[in-house]
Amino acid sequence: MAKVSSFEDLNIWKLSRQLNIEMFDILARKDDKSYGFLINHLFKTSGSIMDNIAEGFERGGNKEFINFLSYSKGSAGELRSQFYRALDVEVLNQNEFDKLQAITISISKQISLFMNYLKNSSYKGSKFKEPPITYEGNEYPDNE
Repeated sequence: MAKVSSFEDLNIWKLSRQLNIEMFDILARKDDKSYGFLINHLFKTSGSIMDNIAEGFERGGNKEFINFLSYSKGSAGELRSQFYRALDVEVLNQNEFDKLQAITISISKQISLFMNYLKNSSYKGSKFKEPPITYEGNEYPDNE
């Protein structure tokens, strides 16, 4: 397994970013005068998926990360529901819907797998360091 040193290394974040690019390619050509509120909400929700992955990673602890991954998974479900609304009012055609839905379902499944991995991992996160072995004098121990 490759070492992950930033959220940009995570495949689930990369796939979430790709979803945003795909959505922009599809929705940027749509008439937003009539359905701008829906298009805007689609972008906000899809952005929430990748943003929560990034924020959770940056918190430095697995429990918090799992919590934020849960938010990302919830946003993926919300986005899938919004795709139905967009299909119903013809903001998306069936092919666009199918493509975006498939990517979003894949992201959701991968988030679940990653959450399970983290729950079963003995690694607690980057913010948890080993305590110093000894402490003498009036100096504070150096944990780095």
